[in-house]
Amino acid sequence: MEYPLWVWVFFFAVVLTALFVDVGIVNRRSHAPTRSETFRWSIVWVSLALAFCGFVYWQFGLDHAKLFLTGYLIEMSLSVDNLFVFLLIFSYFKVPKKYQHRVLFWGIFMALVLRLIMIFAGAELVEKFSWILYVFGAFLIYTGLKMFGDGDSFEPEESAIVRMSTRFIRISKHYDGEKFFVNVDGKRAGTLLLLVLIVINIADIVFAVDSIPAIFGITTDRFIVYTSNIFAILGLRTFFFLLADLADRFHYLKFALAFILTFIGVKMLLPLLAEGLLKLSGADGGSAFALFLERYNHHEYEQIAINISLGVVVASIALAVMASILFPAKRNEQEAEAEQE
Repeated sequence: MEYPLWVWVFFFAVVLTALFVDVGIVNRRSHAPTRSETFRWSIVWVSLALAFCGFVYWQFGLDHAKLFLTGYLIEMSLSVDNLFVFLLIFSYFKVPKKYQHRVLFWGIFMALVLRLIMIFAGAELVEKFSWILYVFGAFLIYTGLKMFGDGDSFEPEESAIVRMSTRFIRISKHYDGEKFFVNVDGKRAGTLLLLVLIVINIADIVFAVDSIPAIFGITTDRFIVYTSNIFAILGLRTFFFLLADLADRFHYLKFALAFILTFIGVKMLLPLLAEGLLKLSGADGGSAFALFLERYNHHEYEQIAINISLGVVVASIALAVMASILFPAKRNEQEAEAEQE
């Protein structure tokens, strides 16, 4: 579907205005946000996303609004899981809390451009090579099944990102307020804050390799994929501070995300499976099952598929959160002793 230019202009105007208010007015001075402040801003960002979802419904109908909401929830849920990596990066580099918001802001600003390139390039590939959706589907199944295990841990000291950055960019070994660049012995050098920004941005690109194919499994509509992606990322900065102390409590969320990725991957492979079954059975459309497969491949159940996808995403996240609350993770003895002291 082609969208009029004014819709894109309106979207970017909303996003840039919100960012200006956030950074230019509310967070003009670097400070560590309080829990009440982050809670209020979390409500603001979620409300803004829901308001835009309402705009999509008003302009383009219920199906587009459902697709936007599904994409938003998928990106948000995956972003929450990525908070663990952000926490590890900030902890390893000992980034002062009052400067973390600045790093996340510029990270989001860069994501506006990088996600635009990745999403439009991905959509172009899907249009020219429709089979690439099957590659995405297989990749999501692999990623989802891998998440059911222990998964990968990010080790900054062993990261190729850090080694490559320090090799090509002169980085000082200290922070200088909120500056990204300083003069050292008369030469321009980046601060540790710049190195953290680089690591955060590359980590975001790696995260997008999972999240963008996942949303392509729901829709290949560029506008829906990009806008839902960006609104989810906008809220990520605030949710980072809100959930930094609570992230460990949602220990079942990882399994919900693994299930969601696997479900979407299977959904993306269903047309290929249906086509294969039709060829193997040699059905001419006479049987009810063959008729169902043929209709599925002709997208006659598209609205039902949208509702099922949205329901699975919402139910999976809700069940994971409820299970985490009802069955909290067992703390080790050291954590219990530290809390008692």
